[in-house]
Parts: sequence; C-alpha cells; structure tokens
Amino acid sequence: MNTPLPHVAVVGGELAIAWSNGEEYYFSLASLREACPCALCCGEPDVMGHRSSLERERFSPESFLLKKYQWVGGYALQFFWSDGHNSGIYSLEYLRTLHQRGCSTQISRSHKA
Repeated sequence: MNTPLPHVAVVGGELAIAWSNGEEYYFSLASLREACPCALCCGEPDVMGHRSSLERERFSPESFLLKKYQWVGGYALQFFWSDGHNSGIYSLEYLRTLHQRGCSTQISRSHKA
C-alpha cells in the first residue's frame, strides 16, 4: 500500500506540510536551510563514520529565500535557494526527524468519519 504524499506549500516565510494523518508541520525557511543535509553543509562521512571538517557554509540573506522546490521520487523534497544552493535532499523521514527535534510547529486536525 502506498502512503499518499503530503501536501506542501510555502506560506510566507514558512514551508507547510500537511500529512495524510491530519498533522500539519510548519518549518521556517531559515530552519530548513540551516538543517540542509547535503555533504557541503554537513560534511561527508569517511569509512570510519567520522565527518570531514569542511567549513560550514556562510549564509547570506539570499540563503533563506526559497525560489522553488520539487519532489524527488516519492520520498523527498529538493529545495532551490536564491543563493544557488540546491544539493540538499530532504527525505520525508528527515523532515519528521527535524520536527521531532523542535525545528517546526505543529497543528493536528482530526479527520471526520
């Protein structure tokens, strides 16, 4: 059974995600950009699991302006930022993890039968 993809929309300075279970997450665009999971932003693990010591990217005001987003397969979102950065792939699982870490706000809506 395929789980339906959540509905996604940019609302002001936030990305809203509406899940099929009625939950809605609201991420600030800045928190999403700062949590980019790509190797440039997070470093890349070596064979021993240690992350390389790449210098953390410096942000500009354009770093937090979202130009567009697109689905990657049926499992992730890719964001295209105004500073040209677009290599982060945010899986739905990763977005749920970010929510659990307190990177978003949530609204729960009950489904009517």
